[in-house]
Amino acid sequence: MRLEIFDFIDDTIALVDSYRGILEDGTKELEDYFESIFLDYDNVLNISSRIKTSMSLKEKILRNNFYLKYKSPENLMENLSDLIGIRIECRFIEDEKDVYTKLLKAFNLSYEKGYYYNEAKPNILLKLNGHQPQLQKNGFGIYKIDGKYIADNITVNFELQIKSLVNVFWGEVEHKVLYKNYRYLLTEDLFKDVMSSLKENLTMVDRQLMILYNHLRDMDESNKDKRREQLEALLSKIIYEIYSEKTKEEFGFVVDYRKTCDVIVSYVLRKNGSPMVENYENVFIKVLERLYQIGNNEIYFDRYIEFEREINYQDEFCRKIGEAILEIINKDFKWNLFFKIIFELETGNNSEDFEGFIIFLRNRFLYNLNKNQSLNTKFSEDERKEVIQYIMDLVAKIFIEHKEIEFINDDNIDCINDKINITLNKVTSYEMWKENINYFTDELTMKINDY
Repeated sequence: MRLEIFDFIDDTIALVDSYRGILEDGTKELEDYFESIFLDYDNVLNISSRIKTSMSLKEKILRNNFYLKYKSPENLMENLSDLIGIRIECRFIEDEKDVYTKLLKAFNLSYEKGYYYNEAKPNILLKLNGHQPQLQKNGFGIYKIDGKYIADNITVNFELQIKSLVNVFWGEVEHKVLYKNYRYLLTEDLFKDVMSSLKENLTMVDRQLMILYNHLRDMDESNKDKRREQLEALLSKIIYEIYSEKTKEEFGFVVDYRKTCDVIVSYVLRKNGSPMVENYENVFIKVLERLYQIGNNEIYFDRYIEFEREINYQDEFCRKIGEAILEIINKDFKWNLFFKIIFELETGNNSEDFEGFIIFLRNRFLYNLNKNQSLNTKFSEDERKEVIQYIMDLVAKIFIEHKEIEFINDDNIDCINDKINITLNKVTSYEMWKENINYFTDELTMKINDY
């Protein structure tokens, strides 16, 4: 005969599933509403949501003996505080209090039993009469607020959490290492001390990052280029340290690819936001958050890079460069590691990220040619396009002959662009270009090859 608790679990899951449409609509409405509240609040990085899964619900019923506590699935659903979960992610621990204060101001009308609402959204309630942050069993505080979502005379409970980047990371560690791993005994003093030490270190990291961020933000506005350089240098150093440590563990020595990390940072920052310095600070934090997530991931140095589909190229330059790299990507360790790092940092699929980088590389040369004063003033539009195409083909040809990763280093590309400009500035007309094209080709080839 089957235990009644399992019938109770099945009936509860079936009940929750019957409200799936309301839960999904509610989750979207809640997420959209909280996003609107913090639309202009720079320190809120992300607002995420989730609906409790059947497996998670089953585990919670068993772990907390809800079958004994509640008379029916309906009674349980009425009292389940986190059927929907909303998380407001902010930069630093200090920002958590500011976010909570903003919620207090927004939810300023009293409802009942400690719940408050905003006049614009009377169907979303937050319980704001309790002490925050709440003290958890592990001794650490957390901003965790009970809420109610009302739709079609149905009330669904949700839980709102406010977490900094460090506390998001800590929560994942604690949940997956402690909460989900029953082989560990929470009563063991040593284990608890280690986890407490980890939390203290993360808090220290949070303070250091906040000091750094505030320093960068408050630097003289007239020195924007310097601010951008500092952001890029810092991220490059972090990426290098993460992956140099991994190569040292794997091979017993450190592979020097610091300049390659500079290229990765240039690409990732420009891909994820405008090159304007004002946006760099936000993009910097997003990339930093991603590094938090992947820092402990294992990287398989001995595995091939595979692509989900065939690569699509925007133009002939992209095709030539892309095919040349694909030829060597699983033969040359530096190229292989370079793209493994990019594919880890970026959230798209490998094919999309590869295409994005090839376009980024093309634009490093194309942007320089498009702003060249000689080309813009001494050539017609058709002539200018012809010369640009010729030089781009020459750059691709020289790259294919070498296929060395040093070719794409930032300082080398800047040097190549300077040399191209020196040659073009000698040209006074299209006729002169055509008459001396062999000379200019030899000169450019020699200069570009010299890296």
